[in-house]
Amino acid sequence: MPNLPLRFDIVSAVPQLLDSAFNHSIVGRARQKGLVTVVVHNLHDYATDKFKHIDDTPYGGGAGMVLQCDPIFRCIEQLMLERNYDEVIYLCPDGEVLNQNVCTALSLQSNIILLAGHYKGVDQRVRDVLITREISLGDFVVSGGELPAALLVDAVTRLLPGAVGDAESVLADSFMDGLLDAPLYTKPASYRGLDVPDVLRSGDHARIAEWRKQQSVQKTQSRRPDLLKGEGDTP
Repeated sequence: MPNLPLRFDIVSAVPQLLDSAFNHSIVGRARQKGLVTVVVHNLHDYATDKFKHIDDTPYGGGAGMVLQCDPIFRCIEQLMLERNYDEVIYLCPDGEVLNQNVCTALSLQSNIILLAGHYKGVDQRVRDVLITREISLGDFVVSGGELPAALLVDAVTRLLPGAVGDAESVLADSFMDGLLDAPLYTKPASYRGLDVPDVLRSGDHARIAEWRKQQSVQKTQSRRPDLLKGEGDTP
């Protein structure tokens, strides 16, 4: 069980991107319940020059700008004086890909720092000294790590006990058992000649569970066969 509240400290060059991300839906309610704490830190507040610069051109030339060491070290070292952190995570394109297993592991932690990359990235010395884990959302590049940080917080928070009203709903999510979720239907039973499968209206919970399992396996085999590798024979 996690030690609640789980605390996220997000270090950002553009904190305005996160202004409303954590005030609504599941994360907003989890914050109100005291299950999760999210604090965003403006990296410009840790700059030492009068213009609050936090980036500079890369050594060796090339396009783009790089986040400097000093503001990041100042911010993270100050946070580390205040509490112990389980992870200092850098959101970047070349990290390990975020998946449900990673989210589950992070949901069991107590204090996590998320460093949102920006521009071309951060000075390598930050990664060498401060960062304990690097995480990516996939093989694509976005403008900064703020949105990936928000997605990570959302994905982890919904796993906390009490964050989602129906805990069974979380357990049945895609990827929780290594499979994609089965098709979902709701009322009406028939719409424009398209009918809900009879088994879902049968009231036979054993048949419904078996149907959903079969549908999950079939969808996973079709769309994400990589998830089934090493799992042995599938039904």
